[in-house]
Amino acid sequence: QVQLVESGGGLVQAGGSLRLSCAASGRTFSSYAMGWFRQAPGKEREFVAAISWSGGSTYYADSVKGRFTISRDNAKNTVYLQMNSLKPEDTAVYYCNFYSDSNALDAWGQGTLVTVSS
Repeated sequence: QVQLVESGGGLVQAGGSLRLSCAASGRTFSSYAMGWFRQAPGKEREFVAAISWSGGSTYYADSVKGRFTISRDNAKNTVYLQMNSLKPEDTAVYYCNFYSDSNALDAWGQGTLVTVSS
């Protein structure tokens, strides 16, 4: 059974930084790409970033490119999202998931709320 547990969200002022973590289990973590997604109030969930199984390749939505960095620690079955220069429009619940062919593979976890004040 896949479990995805996100943490690290909070309230931050515009221009600030946060680091999100996602502990994943239920699949062989090191065999899968991982992705971060977010859902803002009243909007559909959207792709934020993805990282290959080895960590050698990363992909970002245009809206976060240059500000966010995705990374992973396969020994800890954990994927991270370092978010810098945060903007109010980054306010959302952030989710991680196993990722393949541009799709999330499993049911969503509870997510972690990021609120950026102006």
